Amino acid sequence: MTHAPRHNPPRRVLVTGGAGFIGSHLVEALLDDGAQVTIVDNLSTGRRSNLAQALARDPAPRFIEQDLARAIPILEREPPFDEIYHLAAAVGVKRIIERPAESIEANVLDTATLLRFASGHARRAGALPNTLIASSSEVYGKGVRSPFHEDDDCVYGPTTALRWSYAASKAIDEHLALAAHARDGLPVVIVRLFNTVGPRQLGDYGMVLPNFVNAVLAGESPRVFGDGLQTRCFCDVRDVAPALVRLLRCPGARGRVVNLGDDRPVSILELARLVGSTLGRAIEPVLVPYDRAYAPGFEDLRERRPDLARARGLIGFAPTIPLEVTVRDLAHRADGSRTGAVARAAPGREVAAP
Repeated sequence: MTHAPRHNPPRRVLVTGGAGFIGSHLVEALLDDGAQVTIVDNLSTGRRSNLAQALARDPAPRFIEQDLARAIPILEREPPFDEIYHLAAAVGVKRIIERPAESIEANVLDTATLLRFASGHARRAGALPNTLIASSSEVYGKGVRSPFHEDDDCVYGPTTALRWSYAASKAIDEHLALAAHARDGLPVVIVRLFNTVGPRQLGDYGMVLPNFVNAVLAGESPRVFGDGLQTRCFCDVRDVAPALVRLLRCPGARGRVVNLGDDRPVSILELARLVGSTLGRAIEPVLVPYDRAYAPGFEDLRERRPDLARARGLIGFAPTIPLEVTVRDLAHRADGSRTGAVARAAPGREVAAP
């Protein structure tokens, strides 16, 4: 079995979840590279407005607004893809807790469907597409050491704690992808993302940075869960999106799991204060107990930091955008949204599956 050609005509690329926060930035990076892009997104968490810049291009990407399972029969009648980026997934701890069954099914069933499509459709055409599966730092669960290394054990709480269902579902996604690599020779890259942030990110599903920005812009105190001393590492999506492309095209990454993010930790309390100082508003955050924010008995990690040695070794990855820049750009976007300045997607650019 051979890999699909990587030369003219332009690469045919499929992006699932391409109307999402990360997906839309990835689509733009691929268009900048000259790819011919097809997007599948049911807009459950993605937004048409995220694709405004992409759909205004000539040529514009094709947009199929549909669940992945219903889009696959359309794609199976078409020429194979050279690359597939699977970003469609349930996102955010808040959404997972509120809709656990829907979130688990979306993660596992969609990934299984996508991998069957990648292996089967491409095999009939005599080529296998390079396929990237977007995973999450949540897979590490409670963690066994810090920083988190790709080969570490994964430790979860009991199944009665819904908080761990997302981690378990993403771990199954990874197992499915690695099984497709072993069984079918599908050139798979699994990327565990660590707190990706930046323009177009919403706070609707518990995303901490846009929630802090929105609160400060509204003159309100940011709500910090727990004691605020837990630390996280935040990486701008404009560093992450091009790195996804480079990882998928890196032969050494195939069949492997790769952490992707920043490795400079900041406490959530410090983050809230950084947002205030960056936006010139001295607003002190307020602490909210976890049981009030989520549910009684909710567990959180004190530290989540990636070991980036593998990403550095494979593609020389190094984040370049400071957190203060990300905060200002998020605030600019939030102000634009508040005044209706966010552009709408161009009409007549989408294809709806039957």
